Amino acid sequence: MTDTTAATWLTQEAYDRLSAELEDLKGPRREEITQRISAARDEGDLKENGGYHAAREEQGKNEARIRELEAKLRNVQIGTPPDDGVVEPGMVVTAVVAGDEEQFLLGSREMAGTTEIQVFSPTSPLGASINGKSVGDTVSYEAPNGREIEVKILDAKPFTG
Repeated sequence: MTDTTAATWLTQEAYDRLSAELEDLKGPRREEITQRISAARDEGDLKENGGYHAAREEQGKNEARIRELEAKLRNVQIGTPPDDGVVEPGMVVTAVVAGDEEQFLLGSREMAGTTEIQVFSPTSPLGASINGKSVGDTVSYEAPNGREIEVKILDAKPFTG
């Protein structure tokens, strides 16, 4: 079960990119698909009209992405979290995970397209286990394969891009 009230943390760049995508999907893209459906409908028999069915399927995917983006952008936090050593969305975390030192960003999967650093969602098993913890804490989580994985938090700094 996911927490639908938690804010999605995004950089200004990621927010702008998602906002532009939403406007394109709601405007030009939606209009283009509507025109293709109309043109295919004018061809006649809809049961065997592949272009019509393909356009309707694309319309469904477009509308689903619009709903997804509207939900994400409805409850968004833009900027950087405080530099207080507490792990939270928007922080670059350095941790020893199962014996290996790793550095990653705790944040929205939408951030993965805007940075080279690996991104873990706060709702992932690793993310959920460290969210709200502090530098120096050691926690563990259950991996999808059932193995218990220990995590020691070495550092947590705000993501700067």
